[in-house]
Amino acid sequence: MSGSVKSLRALAAGAAATAFLSLTAVAPTATAAPAHSAATATDCALPGRTGWTDEGHATDYTRFQRPLGTKHVLMLFVDFPDAQASGSTSASYRELAPAGDWMERDSYGRTSLDITPLTRWIRMPQESTSYGFQRGITFEQHEAYVRQAVAAADPYVDFSRYDMVYIVPAKSASAISFSPTYLYDPTTAGVTADGSRVKWAVTFGQDMWHWGFKVADHETSHTFGLPDLYAFTGTDYHRFVRGWDLMGNIAGAAPQHLGWERWKFGWIDDSQVACLPSTGSRTVLLKAVESPGGTKIAVIRTGETTAYVAESRRAVGADSNACSTGVLIYKVDSSTQTGYGPVQVMNGNPDTTPPSGCQSLDMAAFHTGQSFTDPGTGVRIDVDDSSPLHDRITLTKQ
Repeated sequence: MSGSVKSLRALAAGAAATAFLSLTAVAPTATAAPAHSAATATDCALPGRTGWTDEGHATDYTRFQRPLGTKHVLMLFVDFPDAQASGSTSASYRELAPAGDWMERDSYGRTSLDITPLTRWIRMPQESTSYGFQRGITFEQHEAYVRQAVAAADPYVDFSRYDMVYIVPAKSASAISFSPTYLYDPTTAGVTADGSRVKWAVTFGQDMWHWGFKVADHETSHTFGLPDLYAFTGTDYHRFVRGWDLMGNIAGAAPQHLGWERWKFGWIDDSQVACLPSTGSRTVLLKAVESPGGTKIAVIRTGETTAYVAESRRAVGADSNACSTGVLIYKVDSSTQTGYGPVQVMNGNPDTTPPSGCQSLDMAAFHTGQSFTDPGTGVRIDVDDSSPLHDRITLTKQ
């Protein structure tokens, strides 16, 4: 699980790692009011402040691709002189192909990945150990790897037909260990083929066999402008969001895109956002983010770059368990850099051991009768009642 290699250059410059955005909005002056029925969603949109990747509401689409519509993805399979493939490409394709269906479901059908495999192994010109993955790989090394894969495949495919490229190594190539995202630098010549610039690519590593297809959704989300929500420092790498978000613990019990991110992507409309931009209170009926329609998130703005967000979760299928049902409450800070907690989930049950099978969600959702308070910002969120697909909550800001 990795962010953009471009971010490694940013780290060296004092900024943290991955891929993202910017917007301008000014926090309204706090004035006493009983409610905010006239508030619009844009009153709760936050500006980006890191200059590269953050949770701000708008994205620089000269650097990142728009997360709407069909994205045509070319999947290449590469081996190496010292790590040659055996057998067909089918097992590798099957491991990652479900990413397309997952993205379509998570976006309510607004974004799809049309993945086309080139069903042959392409030989890379260098040994697998020479590309620098063991040493973390620089942006220049990563771009060279992408360039060589594209050049080797160019005789067999028209790159101008595709929005992005997935590059999948032979399973025997243990040196290609992790899966970074390539984000082009518009100030350089970059990688071109068939008269087209290759702007975005995911170069998978052997970790794909651990994370499964959702690593493709995670890395593709970097090309849409999302940061990493796991921690870059310390020993508890998933302390910020646990398994609640795809950009955190991919293998968690309920990884999907947070409602805040779906709003940013345009998967949730402004009309589905309840905003409390200053003092007052309002009651909101949230519909589970897993189901289309209804109000999806409630936002209390607390500063120029900060807000609390509440959303209703109803995990489905294999992920369904007591940990992943209820009202998820989290803090967003769009001035915090990727890997350092731009989103932090609030714990609805700090003194209780999580049920068996969902330890990765040991920060639990909130349920009927529970409240979250932050005295420092005057925020209170009460969970009033719940039904199979809804939670009614009351937002208050003093």
